[in-house]
Amino acid sequence: MKESALNVMKGVGSVKSLNPNLGEHFQKTKRRNLTLSDYVEGIRSGDRLVLSKAITLVESNREEHHELAQQIIESILPYTGDSIRIGITGVPGVGKSTFIECFGEHLITQGNKLAVLAIDPTSQRTHGSILGDKTRMENLSKDQNAYIRPSPAGGSLGGVARKTRETILLCEAAGYNTIIIETVGVGQSETAVHSMVDFFLLLMLAGAGDELQGIKRGIMEMADLIAINKADGENFTKASSAQAEYKSALHLFPPTTSGWIPDVLTCSALHENGIGEIWIKIKEYTQITKENKFFTSNRKQQNRFWFREFLAEAIQSKFYAKKGRKDIALALEKKVVEGTMSSISAIQELLK
Repeated sequence: MKESALNVMKGVGSVKSLNPNLGEHFQKTKRRNLTLSDYVEGIRSGDRLVLSKAITLVESNREEHHELAQQIIESILPYTGDSIRIGITGVPGVGKSTFIECFGEHLITQGNKLAVLAIDPTSQRTHGSILGDKTRMENLSKDQNAYIRPSPAGGSLGGVARKTRETILLCEAAGYNTIIIETVGVGQSETAVHSMVDFFLLLMLAGAGDELQGIKRGIMEMADLIAINKADGENFTKASSAQAEYKSALHLFPPTTSGWIPDVLTCSALHENGIGEIWIKIKEYTQITKENKFFTSNRKQQNRFWFREFLAEAIQSKFYAKKGRKDIALALEKKVVEGTMSSISAIQELLK
């Protein structure tokens, strides 16, 4: 008898998890409501799932999560600070994800534990991450000594997620001694990431044209090291030429307060060339700034900066929490926009 074309084909069977690290522990932890001590013990023991849940709590905008999140931060503070925090930025297309994967694998071979906080552009529709850096760093994300956390930028200054600073502390408490923060790099001010890292690495392209590198002037002044990526094949000569040009440009900037002289290197993340030299430079920077005490004083200044940032945010949040204040502010704002009232008078009226 002929087989009918209407026969139902056997479906695809269930597939194994793409992540071999997930198992029974994942299911149990996911279902269970964790206490403060569960979070602290889990983070301190290096439990990646508990760490992820803690970061989700910190990033949450729900009021009921705030108190527990802050209790976790307070509890793990004594175990933080023992890391090198590296900010990495560059224009789109410079190869940040490829570089970080290659650089991260090199760091792990050197005996380091690495956390990558990859700040994705935020979708205006879903408010979630657009690019999903775990999918762009496939090999690194599978390594037991690496932890990758993509977070939506949320429209915050410099493309840095609002809670990135607390996430750094959580990762340090979990035993990660090298923290990389990858910023969006779409022309926003990178001041925010600069104010939470020890070392600022700027990735550049050779021959991309000034129109693609319009952010370079301001960021170059903040960079501790410039790395010209994709220095391979036909592009090698261009990269070497760009290296000389950028070195000359750096001499025009005023001396740094850290006592460190910024340098320019070339590299190829695709061919794994020049990656080790970049890590050597970062270690040299760390040694010099720790010896001259800049490393410690800079961290204290950063703590002060973020205290004031969070204070201003808290005051604004509390101010608008009272019913009707936002409507009054919008009405006064309209008068200012239309030119019927000055900004100072509107603010004085609002403060009354």
